[in-house]
Amino acid sequence: MTQNKTINIGAHSAQFADLNVKGEQMKIDGESFYKISNVNGMRPFFMSIVSHSNHWMFISSTGGLSAGRKDCDSALFPYYTDDKITDSFETTGSKSIFLVEKNSQTFLWEPFSSRHVSLYKISRNLYKNAFGNKVIFEEINHDLEISFTYEWNSTDRYGFVRKSLLSNTGTSQVKIQFIDGIQNVLPSGIEQALQNSTSNLVDAYKRTELVEGSSLAVFALSAIIVDKAEPSEALKSNIAWSLGLDNPTILLSSLQLDTFRRGQQVSQETDVKAEKGAYFLNSEVALAPQQSKEWLLVADVNQSISDVVSITSEMNTISDLKSKILTDVELGSEHLTELVAASDGLQKTADGLRNVRHFSNTMFNIMRGGIFDDNYQIEKEDFVSYIEKLNKKVYRHKEAVLNALPALFKLQDLKALYQDDADKNFKRLCCEYLPLKFSRRHGDPSRPWNKFSINTRNENDGSKILDYQGNWRDIFQNWEALAHSYPEFMEGMIHKFLNATTFEGYNPYRVTKYGFDWETIEPDNPWSYIGYWGDHQIIYLLKFLEFMEAYYPNKLATYFSQDLFVYANVPYKIKPYESILKDPKNTIDFDFEKEENIQFKRDEIGVDGALLRDTTAFIYKVNFVEKILATVLQKCQTLFQKGGFG
Repeated sequence: MTQNKTINIGAHSAQFADLNVKGEQMKIDGESFYKISNVNGMRPFFMSIVSHSNHWMFISSTGGLSAGRKDCDSALFPYYTDDKITDSFETTGSKSIFLVEKNSQTFLWEPFSSRHVSLYKISRNLYKNAFGNKVIFEEINHDLEISFTYEWNSTDRYGFVRKSLLSNTGTSQVKIQFIDGIQNVLPSGIEQALQNSTSNLVDAYKRTELVEGSSLAVFALSAIIVDKAEPSEALKSNIAWSLGLDNPTILLSSLQLDTFRRGQQVSQETDVKAEKGAYFLNSEVALAPQQSKEWLLVADVNQSISDVVSITSEMNTISDLKSKILTDVELGSEHLTELVAASDGLQKTADGLRNVRHFSNTMFNIMRGGIFDDNYQIEKEDFVSYIEKLNKKVYRHKEAVLNALPALFKLQDLKALYQDDADKNFKRLCCEYLPLKFSRRHGDPSRPWNKFSINTRNENDGSKILDYQGNWRDIFQNWEALAHSYPEFMEGMIHKFLNATTFEGYNPYRVTKYGFDWETIEPDNPWSYIGYWGDHQIIYLLKFLEFMEAYYPNKLATYFSQDLFVYANVPYKIKPYESILKDPKNTIDFDFEKEENIQFKRDEIGVDGALLRDTTAFIYKVNFVEKILATVLQKCQTLFQKGGFG
C-alpha cells in the first residue's frame, strides 16, 4: 500500500437496500441451518451458541459477543450484560476491513459495521444450525460483487474456531487487501467482577506476545492483579492462532486499524503492553470470478506453557491440521446429538421446524438438569468418590464393600448391594446417587446475579466429570421429562427431592450432586436475599410420585415403614406470626451461629454435616409418611391464621 492512495467509501449515492426480513430452512454442505435474510432489518436479538463440552458463547445478532469455558471467570471476551454485549460489536469480537481494487479504484468496505450504513447496497444474513452449536454471519456487497462470511464453531481440543470465507461473486478478477480477526481479547486470570469494576486497571496489566516463528499469540497478565506487596506470577494465558493464509502480517492490538483504513501500510506487532488484546491477520488475495478464499482463526482460554508448546508443535508438524480441526468440530456435533438422543430428543416428522424445536427443547432441558452418563451403567470411581464426599464415616465403614465393586456396574447391581444393608445412611446415599453429566447452573448475561458453571471435565487432565447443580425449580422441572427416559432412576429423584427439604416443609434454593446450598446474607450486595420456598415446587414431587406409581405400582408403599429419609438443616428461622404481620416482606432470620455449626460438621464428616440431627447428635431419620406430612402441613399452613396447625 502507498502512503497517499485514494480510498473510496461507497459506490454511488446513499444506498437503501430492501430489508424484507425472511426466515427459512436450508442446507449448507449437507447440514441443516435456519437462515434469516436481511437480519439487519430486525431489532438486535441475543443467542446462546452451545457445545457438547464446557464452551459457552452468548452472541448478539449485531456480532457482539462474550465467550469462554466453564464459567464467566474463564472468558475469552469480556462478560457483560447483554445490552453492553450487543452494543460492543464495533470494539469486541469479530472485525473485518477490506480494501477492494475494482475498475482502477480502491474501495473501503467494512462488513457488519455501522460506519458505512447506506454507502453500499448490501445484504446481511444470519444462519444458525439445527444443533445450535454453529452460527454464520454473512454480508454480501452487491456493488463491489464480493461477499464475506465468518462462522463460529467450537472444538473440545482446540477451543473456539472462527472460519472466514471471502468470495468474488462478480464476473471479473478482483484484488483485495484485508484485516480480519478478533479484538478486545482478554488475558487469562481476569475474573468477571474485576473486569467490570476496574477494567482500566486490567488494561494496564495486559501483555500480548507473538510466539517467535509461529502465528500463535499469547494473551497474559504481566502479573496477577493483587493489592499485596508480594510477587504473583501469571502462569496461564489465553491464546489465538491461525491457518490458511501464507505469511500474513499479524496485529496484536486495534491500534493500526485506522492506518489501514487510510490505505497505509501496517507493521507486524510482536509484543504489545497495556493495551486491549487483539488478533488480526493482514493479507492480500486475488480472486478470479466465483473464486473464494478461506482461513481459520482458533482461540482458547487458560492455557499453560506446555499447552502453548503442544499447539505450536502441531502447527509445525501436522500438514493437515486444518482438516483435523474441522473434523473435531464435526465430532462435537455428533457428541451433542448423542447427548440429546439419550434423552429421546430426536424425532422425525414432516415438519422440519418442529423437529428442530424438539431437539432444542430437549437439549436445553438436559443442559440444566443433566443427562445420565451411560444409560444405567455406574462407574465405581465416581460412586466411591461420591460416598466419601457425602459422609466420611460411612465411607470408612463401607470401604471394603466399595473397593470390591467392579470398575463398571449396573444400577440393578447397586440396588442389590444396598437392599438388605443395615446401614441406613449408606442405603440413603445409594438411593440418592444419580450419575448425571452435562448439567450446569443457571445463568446468562441477561441475569448477571446467577453465575453459571459448566463442570464437565477436569481442568488438569481433561477427564470427564459427572456433576449436576441448579436452582431447585430448574433441576426438578427438567428431571420431570428425564424421568420418562430413565424410569429406573426415578427413585433417586424422589429421594433427592425429599432429603433436601427441611422439617418445616421448605427447601433451600439450590440442589447439587453433593447436597444443597442456601442463600446467605451479603450486606454489600443489593441483589442478595435469602429465600425459603415450599409452594409451587410441590407439583414436581407430585409428578414423580405419580410416575413411580404408574411405572412401579405399590413401590411407594414400601417406604412407609423405612426410615430412609432425612431433613436438610438450613440456618433460617421463620419469624413469629406477630413479626410477620408487622413486616410481611421480612419473614426470615438468618442464624449465623447455626451456619457456623453446620459448616463445622460439614468439614468434619462431609456433606451430611448439613442434615438435621436428633438429641443424640445422630442424623435424624424418618419414613416417607412423615416427610410427605411435613410437606402437606407446610402447604396447608397458608390456609390458617397464625401459621397453620396448633
